[in-house]
Amino acid sequence: MREKPVRHILGLSGGKDSTALAVLLHKEVPQMEYFFCDTHKELPETYDYLERIKARLGIKIHYLSAKRGFDHWLDVHGGLLPSPKMRWCTVMMKIKPLEEFIGDYTTISYIGIRADENRDGYISTKPNITPVYPFKERGLVKADIIRILEDSGIGLPDYYRWRSRSGCFFCFFQRKYEWVKLAQEHPDLFAEAVRYEEEHRDGRNYTWIQGETLLELLERKDEIIAEHEKSMAKEQNKSTSNRPLAEVLSSVLDEEDDELPCLVCHV
Repeated sequence: MREKPVRHILGLSGGKDSTALAVLLHKEVPQMEYFFCDTHKELPETYDYLERIKARLGIKIHYLSAKRGFDHWLDVHGGLLPSPKMRWCTVMMKIKPLEEFIGDYTTISYIGIRADENRDGYISTKPNITPVYPFKERGLVKADIIRILEDSGIGLPDYYRWRSRSGCFFCFFQRKYEWVKLAQEHPDLFAEAVRYEEEHRDGRNYTWIQGETLLELLERKDEIIAEHEKSMAKEQNKSTSNRPLAEVLSSVLDEEDDELPCLVCHV
């Protein structure tokens, strides 16, 4: 009986690092299978970026989805919104669909963690999945990733003008500035995130941001934007090099929030 072939997989998040990894490896590993864990709560810019990746690299992307959507799992969890301490969305909508996609095949999972990052990404407990880190192995850092994307013609996703991480539009890892910008860029999506906070039949209060509702945060938008612009100017003055705006934005927001993002979504 023939042995099952080893599978090679690369998860695209809609962010810069996983995209640059696809650029780097799509010719080196022609048998690569690319996937995207689709919660159906992504930014429109994310879907646009995935289409750009497919067109530029000539690859197929498998869209993996939980059999039931976010609203179903929200009901299962009694209306409890996901949070950094209760990441049920990651388990139900990212990890489970991925492990079902892999099955029992011996699999090498290529992960876009850079050499200048102190994290490992999603580590499966399944013995048939082996993670590898090509950026770490080759010593590639953030500046290299941006260069790879520029040279490929893919560039950065459009949401990097105001947000530094991929993920759901209501991701609880968003910084306060990013919530304010969501309200400006996509008022319909911001309104939907507000509804998730407000619509609990039993009167309980859950918020995306600890200790503050989104509407309370929006009342402080001028203060939040002014503080952010001050931080951006300070960061830009640190270096005489012409750093891309997205890189400056990422540095500023990382200084404001050292919470580790979702290890499956944000790569």
